[in-house]
Amino acid sequence: MDSDTPPLIVDIDGTLTDENRAIDPRVMPVLREWPARVVIATGKAMPFPIALCEFLGIERTVVAENGGVVFVEATDELRLEGDHEAALAVGEAYRDLGHDFGFGQIDLANRWRETELVVSLDQPLEPLEELATERGLVVLDTGFAYHVTDPVVDKGTGLEAVCAELGLEPEAFLAVGDSVNDAQMFDLAGEAVAVANADETARERADRVTDETYGDGFLEAVAPYRE
Repeated sequence: MDSDTPPLIVDIDGTLTDENRAIDPRVMPVLREWPARVVIATGKAMPFPIALCEFLGIERTVVAENGGVVFVEATDELRLEGDHEAALAVGEAYRDLGHDFGFGQIDLANRWRETELVVSLDQPLEPLEELATERGLVVLDTGFAYHVTDPVVDKGTGLEAVCAELGLEPEAFLAVGDSVNDAQMFDLAGEAVAVANADETARERADRVTDETYGDGFLEAVAPYRE
């Protein structure tokens, strides 16, 4: 690889996965062998990207919960931002209205969350948005879940936090993603690539859009830096 390969910040679901959210095995050696910093940025709770880094054998540098959680192993820094109490209050009020989060009794989607709340896409959106607005929060539809989150954080603020820890600049990064929650990191990165299955917001904010979808799209996005 070229010594000028940029640091990489990449989403998981819909970007490193197939349509069923299974990691495409072909992306694994790419991430493992990337010669610059790799940041995993996701709407998932922190254990998921940490585990991905762990099993890939790469340094654990993650932005989780859409920027609410940032962990940088190199400096042993963990940052939590956002009004989790307000998000939990939204969830309680939503249930009081007779709705459910949609993830079953155990609810692994929310079990380890520290800054936000997620609700399944098959649950009513309008009352969730109304309750979130009342508490100064927003609801993000990432295509995989509704995220009740604090508007003061996003993947862009997460990228800035990582850069502050590591002495890097956001514009040095190549960013790859597929959703509205990737838009702010796209705005900050030096080059932003949306995979072909990306939503309209991500496509509009990207510098280029791949021809291929999902994991194939990620491989296409990084191909110019692997030749």
